[in-house]
Amino acid sequence: MNRIILICTFGLAISFFSCKPKAKMAPSVSVTTEEIMDSLVTESIKDPIQLSLEKYVKVDLKTDLSKLTEKEKLMIPLMIKAAKIMDDIFWMEAYGDKSALLDSISDLRYREFAAINYGPWDRLDGNKPFMDGVMPKAAGAGFYPKDITKDEFDKATLKDKKGLYSMVTRDTKGKLMTVPYHVYFKDQVKEASDLVKQAAALAEDAGLKKYLSLRAEALLTDDYKASDLAWMDMKDNTLDMVIGPIESYEDQLYGYRASHEAFVLVKDQEWSKRLAKFATMLPGLQEGIPVDAKYKKEKPGTASDLNAYDAIYYAGDCNSGSKTIAINLPNDETVQLKKGTRRLQLKNTIEAKFETILKPMADLLIAADQRKNINGEAFFSNVMFHEVAHGLGIKNTINGKGTVREALKENYAALEEGKADVLGLYMIQQLHKQGEITGDMQDYIVTFVASIFRSIRFGASSAHGKANLLRFNYFKEQGAIVRGADGTYSVDFTKFDNAVEGLTKLILQIQGDGDYEGLSKLMSEKCILSDELKADLDRLAKANIPVDIIFNQGLETLGLIEQ
Repeated sequence: MNRIILICTFGLAISFFSCKPKAKMAPSVSVTTEEIMDSLVTESIKDPIQLSLEKYVKVDLKTDLSKLTEKEKLMIPLMIKAAKIMDDIFWMEAYGDKSALLDSISDLRYREFAAINYGPWDRLDGNKPFMDGVMPKAAGAGFYPKDITKDEFDKATLKDKKGLYSMVTRDTKGKLMTVPYHVYFKDQVKEASDLVKQAAALAEDAGLKKYLSLRAEALLTDDYKASDLAWMDMKDNTLDMVIGPIESYEDQLYGYRASHEAFVLVKDQEWSKRLAKFATMLPGLQEGIPVDAKYKKEKPGTASDLNAYDAIYYAGDCNSGSKTIAINLPNDETVQLKKGTRRLQLKNTIEAKFETILKPMADLLIAADQRKNINGEAFFSNVMFHEVAHGLGIKNTINGKGTVREALKENYAALEEGKADVLGLYMIQQLHKQGEITGDMQDYIVTFVASIFRSIRFGASSAHGKANLLRFNYFKEQGAIVRGADGTYSVDFTKFDNAVEGLTKLILQIQGDGDYEGLSKLMSEKCILSDELKADLDRLAKANIPVDIIFNQGLETLGLIEQ
């Protein structure tokens, strides 16, 4: 569909193998894309790759740069160059040789789709291959040897076995070994580090200068704690950058290895000031979580803050598949307990998803009498408190199994996203009762439910997709979500609060107990896409409602000239 949408300021009050696969040549189409769109012809007329590309809508990633200083504007090209290096590294982690793959594809549409997915597997369709001759994607992506088994890995004695920042490879005798990222990607991280240092030299804000300097060094050592702490101490910056190996979603074998990515961001100072007060409420909200005390004994760090940003560049992991609309970092549990986390709401991306996806989707799937409850303010708030809620609950198991991340392995990410969803809504409910948040509570709930369908469409390879499918099935079984005879869904408000409380207790108990087996059982039972729900979601595709967004981004889009 590739509609181009210009994003304006979000004015809402409160979201590696190295084979050369042969491209599958798509059948010819007798009509142009524009004619397909204009006449809304049926899905059967379109060829598979056209349908795949239409899962995404293009948006311009930009913001008003007039409030930036001249030095800050000079920093942006350096940051984007460094971000592009993270993108190259992520290609190696997710697939392998980017050029070998893309150069082997003659059909430009398949080439574009491979670029969107960072490989020949459709991220929004459970990582299914979309080209002939391609093997299923390895659960460990490029972080482990392709022929590795879990049994082999579990029995191996390895340095940094569960490390976030190392590749698992084989030595000349075929024995497993680990190689730190800063060694494996030596040339790339050196170049990126130099660029970040150059940006730091231009920084006028002392906190930003310190953070970027430390982050540049961290890329060369894989020791990110000092830079994470400096990032948390940075308060008055307008320009920001998240760069390095951050999230472990791509490692679906164990969830141990982090992927490289980068965001370049511009803070909206005015909106950030309005949001700041909510971060101070975390300790009190933690105490009120409806769960046994042992599952909420940790105290959230009080240096947490909440900011609104416009994103101006995505690269690597965050740019693959479904696009991040908010950030909650650092992930280091020790930093979280000491300083808390910073929550960054990417408001231009939030607005784009609301306007191009959630609103038209709700018109098809939400019951007519509850569509009035869908609004952008509620969507922004739900996204925001999802990120805040990552700081609630528990980071370390209560029975000596280590951190929750270590204990739950490859299933950790999906459950953590599910936790943040339900606790985010819990926070909204509590703050609404306290008068800290205004508006109709039913707006927040119905918009929350509508967004479940949006995120389920991200597919089984997405932690967010799994989390939302689990939640949908749980809520439906509890009678909190009801499907009508016309195929639309409504909320039963009399049952919704109990369903939220029940799922909250279940998730926090599994996390605190480090119950890997229990979680695996829960996901096998609840992360199931029924034929009925699939048919309902298929109606969205037939109506040309995209699943997610992709970006026109870079210096040209921003109106900047590379120095």
